Amino acid sequence: MTYPDDPFLAIAAPGIAGLTPYVPGKPVSELERELGITNSIKLASNENPLGPGPRARAAIAAALGELGRYPDGGGFALRRAIADHHGVSPMAVTIGNGSNDVLDMVARVFLQPGTESLFSQHAFAVYPIATQAVGATARVAPARDYGHDLEAMAAMVTDRTRVVWIANPNNPTGTWLAADPLRTFIDGLPKTCVVVIDEAYTDYVTEPDFPDASRWLESHPNLIVTRTFSKAHGLAALRVGYALSDPRLADLLNRVRQPFNVNSLAQAAATAALGDHEHVRASVALNRSGMEQLTAAFERLGLGYIPSVGNFITLECGRPAAPINEALLRRGVIVRPVANYGLPNHLRVSIGLAEENARFIAELTDLLK
Repeated sequence: MTYPDDPFLAIAAPGIAGLTPYVPGKPVSELERELGITNSIKLASNENPLGPGPRARAAIAAALGELGRYPDGGGFALRRAIADHHGVSPMAVTIGNGSNDVLDMVARVFLQPGTESLFSQHAFAVYPIATQAVGATARVAPARDYGHDLEAMAAMVTDRTRVVWIANPNNPTGTWLAADPLRTFIDGLPKTCVVVIDEAYTDYVTEPDFPDASRWLESHPNLIVTRTFSKAHGLAALRVGYALSDPRLADLLNRVRQPFNVNSLAQAAATAALGDHEHVRASVALNRSGMEQLTAAFERLGLGYIPSVGNFITLECGRPAAPINEALLRRGVIVRPVANYGLPNHLRVSIGLAEENARFIAELTDLLK
């Protein structure tokens, strides 16, 4: 809701007046309450349809008895587990209330009025929000084939650029950057510029040339790599993510990190989830078969799509997507319109269980008749 005559805008921080809040995927409960329907499915928020694995569930149950206590503010066990997982020092780890929290820390540390951040067209909506919230200027490089155009981005770097955001794979398009061009791009950035590689969906990628940017930290002290437990680990409701960086960068991020920003259940579940390799393998296998199920249906229906390596795929509707989205909602199927990403004719569809994918395909096929 907006208030056109809001007197408090005059005293708000620079950049706040022009912000549009992030709009999450509609919850099933909200849809069913609004429309009076039941048995809805949600394929809108890139969640893992399997949910948490058995190790995470057991860890949550074991931690319930300590809910009257504050969590470990430094996240000692979780940071050590993350560090061991990546082969880095715990001093290189910053934990967050989801990886969004860490992205916001980056903006608060390195951006201010008079500085700029740079990201690609069709990139994650949090990048401009975090930038504008601290009064910095957001610059948007034109996309190439719905993904990052690194040459165009390099040409837009100035002496005011302090942060470059790159989602690999990119959300909402599912495009990705190979190792060599990405590393060359990072090498060419000035040392006064921090580059954030947002790897929220990296666990789903099976392409052989897809990079693990966390392996570049020693040679690139201006690099920050972010990860999340919300996707392949199935812990979206607990909100836990992290950043890996040079310890000097991590020290700065931790100076603005909110006390107790990762709760006890999230810390316990995430620590256990890192060791549940079988659950991640099952999640990736389910995602691969679901992706094949959806792309085969789109080709059968003569619909275009953006090839994706994430746990979602963006469908080209060939017409404005908003009416199709509204009709799907009334049939109890929640997907994600992406007009706010400059894609008004597209819908992003998360990969669900086989029966959920089949229901979406059936309802879409019926609508397009």
